[in-house]
Parts: sequence; structure tokens; C-alpha cells
Amino acid sequence: MSIKSVAVFCGSKCGTHPIFEKHSRQLGELLAENGLTLIYGGGNKGLMAAVANGALEKKGKVVGIIPTVLAEWEHQHNGLTELHIVENMHARKKMLYENCDAAIILPGGYGTLDELFEMLTWNQLRIHHKEIFFLNSAGFYDHLLAHIQKMDEEQFLYSHPLEHLNHLNEPRDFLTYL
Repeated sequence: MSIKSVAVFCGSKCGTHPIFEKHSRQLGELLAENGLTLIYGGGNKGLMAAVANGALEKKGKVVGIIPTVLAEWEHQHNGLTELHIVENMHARKKMLYENCDAAIILPGGYGTLDELFEMLTWNQLRIHHKEIFFLNSAGFYDHLLAHIQKMDEEQFLYSHPLEHLNHLNEPRDFLTYL
């Protein structure tokens, strides 16, 4: 697998566990240090800010894609290499998917899960074949991963969930896939 750009989906809030923000910043740094372009939602709050700022501090290329409706809410990040303000969430997701070679899912809320499940669905439908990684900071995704396993056991999935879904405990675990 040749990975040059990585979409990161994560919360516009930091959550309660300090490891979420720490892992987000470390991931941004790691992507920059390895010459990978970070593509993310364009916000300057929460974990989105942490991952972007981590990459920027290491002189990495960071591309933000934010819909006009969220530019104020998520506080668009004006210090990025590139910032695209798009019409709506659908345009945002489409641009994120088209410009990444893989995706890493960090802790987040409904929007993060929406982006994750759209990518998983598109993989299952063979619309794309991009690798998806969970950064399971402090076990944040343990229950979701168990539920995905249950969907597989109950034969609701068309492919094995681990076909394009990888589990990371620490940001540096991503290096083994490069």
C-alpha cells in the first residue's frame, strides 16, 4: 500500500481523557515527520486543532476542508497549508475521500462516526478500497469494534471487517503500514 495522504476524522471537542488530545497531536507530528499530507475537517478546535497543529509544528502539509455552515462553529483554521471552504457536508466528505489514500479515525462524536461508516460502506460496496485505521486511544472504540464484530458474526456484512479496518493503540503503530 502506498500512502501519501491521510484523512483524519476526529472530534471538534477534546473529550474528557487527556490521552485523546495527546495522541491527536502525536499523530499530526508523525504524519509530518514521515512526509504524509494530513487532510482533515479544517477546524481549529478540539482534536481537529490538535492533529493539525501537531503536523504544522513539524512543518507538515495540512489540508483543511470545511463547509460554510461549520466554518464559524468549528472555527476554521487559518494557518493551514490549504483551506477549502465547501458548500456542505457532502462536498466536504467527497473531497476528503477523493484526496486521501487512507483514513485514521480518532475519538469523536456523531460526525466522526458518520465519516467512518460512510468510508466503511464505500469499501464494502467497492466504491473505493482505502485502508481505515482506528486509533483506539484509551479503549475509546472497544465497544464499537465489538459491535462491528457482532455484525460480522450475524452475517450482516459482505466482507470481513478486518479486510480494510486496522486497529492502532498508539499513533506510532501506524508506521508499520507505511
